[in-house]
Amino acid sequence: MAPALDRALREGTGTPRTLHEAMRYSLTGEGKRVRPALCLASCEAVGGRVEDALAPAVGLELVHTYSLIHDDLPCMDDDDLRRGKPTNHRVYGEAMAVLAGDALLTRAFEVVAEADLPVEARLDCVRILAEAAGPAGMVGGQALDLETEGSEDVDLPTLQYIHTHKTGALIGAACRLGGRAGDGRAEEIAELGRYGEKIGLAFQIVDDILDETAGPDQLGKESHKDRARGKATYPRLLGLRESRARVEELGKAAVETAGRFGDRGMSLEVLARFIIQRSR
Repeated sequence: MAPALDRALREGTGTPRTLHEAMRYSLTGEGKRVRPALCLASCEAVGGRVEDALAPAVGLELVHTYSLIHDDLPCMDDDDLRRGKPTNHRVYGEAMAVLAGDALLTRAFEVVAEADLPVEARLDCVRILAEAAGPAGMVGGQALDLETEGSEDVDLPTLQYIHTHKTGALIGAACRLGGRAGDGRAEEIAELGRYGEKIGLAFQIVDDILDETAGPDQLGKESHKDRARGKATYPRLLGLRESRARVEELGKAAVETAGRFGDRGMSLEVLARFIIQRSR
């Protein structure tokens, strides 16, 4: 995956040097690469060639990285650490960080549009990624997250909407992108989407739990910030015990869904277990 990410931000394309450095700084840092891994595993699950899903997988990581840069800004979560090192705006300044995020987002669609896939498949992949990243997906979830910050009246359906859009939308898209790049049948892609929805919500609940229970050294970023900012989280609404139970339930359902793909779904099963058991 690393060589493909490196090629996506190749030098000599006319990008100003500082902007290029800022983009690479966040993209090439240590990360779990869960979304690209899910994309490649989903392609494998429908019997496709992993190579065919590489461009959509790179596009996903570019979009995810842009979202992290913008989330860390003082006007959003105001974080100083990300993946164990200073956040982008702390190194390059707020304005350059905004531009680096913008550049990663737009480069993502260029990468997907250039994928070595049939034209119709490329168009479908662009649409899937755009819908997941846009106002009815990740950005919409982030907007509602900001609007409800500090509120005591956030109920469980609202919280689930925030989580399934802010985090789950891109994870679900990763699975559907892999299925589409692998030329999966419509029903297979829909099944992958259901798997992604379950594991995406589980991923965010685990994040909520870790913010309450882990330290900065373990997470690679500041902890206990959700409670300090009055953010709606599963532990805040349900407590840690019930939150962990929800993760186990979602993880079990995701593993069962992956199992419907037989041996080809083994990587999805492994990723589901990794997501619900992770400690950072």
